[in-house]
Amino acid sequence: ASQSIAAGLNARYSRDQELQADQLGAEYLARNRYNPQNMVDVIAVLKTIYDPEIPVNIHDLGLIYSVTINEEAKVNIQMTLTAPGCPVAQTFPGQVEATVLGVDGVNDCTVELTWDPPWTQDMMSEVAKVQLGWI
Repeated sequence: ASQSIAAGLNARYSRDQELQADQLGAEYLARNRYNPQNMVDVIAVLKTIYDPEIPVNIHDLGLIYSVTINEEAKVNIQMTLTAPGCPVAQTFPGQVEATVLGVDGVNDCTVELTWDPPWTQDMMSEVAKVQLGWI
């Protein structure tokens, strides 16, 4: 069975998992060790990747639509970008894959870029909106 957490218009990572990822993220980064079977570890590493044009990580920005880890430690990520014409559309998914592949024990990572549903500012977390001074 796969672990799956969907994010998007109608679903979000659970608040407990989000808080745990925030609290543990710095510790995991300092040790550079992750457990890919634990979704919290994958979320923590995604929170270290920042949009090149907006100073917010891709998780809080709402660009991650789903993350799945199967029993073979293969991570599948479905994500979007802020706009189809984004200048990093060709390279950014590869950067996300490479970062997740750096997680100790991850055997493979695939990032699927999708434009449906299109990203909107409503997909940003409260954390992102605070960081941008919107609330």
